[in-house]
Amino acid sequence: MAITAADVSKLRKMTGAGMMDCKNALEESNGDFEKAVEVIRKRGQLVASKRADRMATEGVVLARVSGDAKKGALIVLNSETDFVAKNEGFIKFAREILDKALEKMPADLDALKALPFGKSTIGDTVTEQVGIIGEKLDLSFYGKVQAEQVVAYIHPGNKLATLAGLNKTAEVQAGKDIAMQIAAMNPVAVDKQDVTAEVIEKEKEIGREQARNEGKPENMLDKIAEGKLNKFFKESTLLNQEFTKDNTKTVRQYLQGFDKDLTVTTFVRYSLNQ
Repeated sequence: MAITAADVSKLRKMTGAGMMDCKNALEESNGDFEKAVEVIRKRGQLVASKRADRMATEGVVLARVSGDAKKGALIVLNSETDFVAKNEGFIKFAREILDKALEKMPADLDALKALPFGKSTIGDTVTEQVGIIGEKLDLSFYGKVQAEQVVAYIHPGNKLATLAGLNKTAEVQAGKDIAMQIAAMNPVAVDKQDVTAEVIEKEKEIGREQARNEGKPENMLDKIAEGKLNKFFKESTLLNQEFTKDNTKTVRQYLQGFDKDLTVTTFVRYSLNQ
């Protein structure tokens, strides 16, 4: 059957694929729109397999909280080039994935990819978009936070985002400042007790090796390593860090200025440039 410009335009609106891709798919499917959509989907998977060895290191990092500020989600959708990452259609697609993540709060990244999305799943739709956009795409990270109050921060440019969970409702400025502190200072944990034993032992070993290279006696290495570990806790755990807007206070002291019991329960941070 003859394929009209209106048919091509209709399929393009349905799939987002290019005009020639839509025309070819309609011709291959003899004008059957459902079959044409499937053709485009399969071609997307074919392109994805051909581009599997490409590096998708650009993209967007987006975070959002629910209307009641009790939960938040953060996702990373990667592309090969910054040109695609800045495309409004790509950003819109990432936001739609984020909306679904926030709505369903799946357990992990695999569960997010398995969520229904249109007539397919999120994971399959990402693959299909490879064929439409012509670059490797990768939904590479998903994080979530649930707390009495959750705050999100996206750094301008969509390359860095954070979520912070507070143990009680606080002033808007307090939550915003904490989310920005996490973005700026990249803490490894909320407090000392949240640092893993593996990280602690690694930091101690680094401290011992540094002291040994400085010629310190062997019987002093453990004590020196403990001192360096305490410095690590001060610099790298959120509540013990100097508050970026007032370095005479720690983050813990800053929060206690609003409420003596106010604290951070958890956080998520992701940067494409780290």
